[in-house]
Amino acid sequence: MGVAAGPIRVVVAKPGLDGHDRGAKVIARALRDAGMEVIYTGLHQTPDQIVDTAIQEDADAIGLSILSGAHNTLFAAVIRLLKERDAEDIKVFGGGIIPEADIAALKELGVAEIFTPGATTASIVEWVRTNVR
Repeated sequence: MGVAAGPIRVVVAKPGLDGHDRGAKVIARALRDAGMEVIYTGLHQTPDQIVDTAIQEDADAIGLSILSGAHNTLFAAVIRLLKERDAEDIKVFGGGIIPEADIAALKELGVAEIFTPGATTASIVEWVRTNVR
């Protein structure tokens, strides 16, 4: 969906019932401060809402923040919906409380990168700059 001109556009989303959004807001601000256009969807978004927003906003990437333990289900739903809507060019990355044992399966599913607690905002910004588009 994204285009090569202009700043990188990233949808930052909090899927599911998780009500803790401080980390997502920190990442959204870091990406914005790095010159990217950021669309923050707010709390309690469904995978459908997230994918709809990404397509409508012509996003280059979706960043999911998941602390609820539902990461396998939520990432899979977003990836599936992107495929169904012919929007697989939108990269999906994420972070939160995600066990190391689940990361390989998420990447195999199509998640481009997972950031676990302790990842710096600088490393996330650099990854987006290097890997999106």
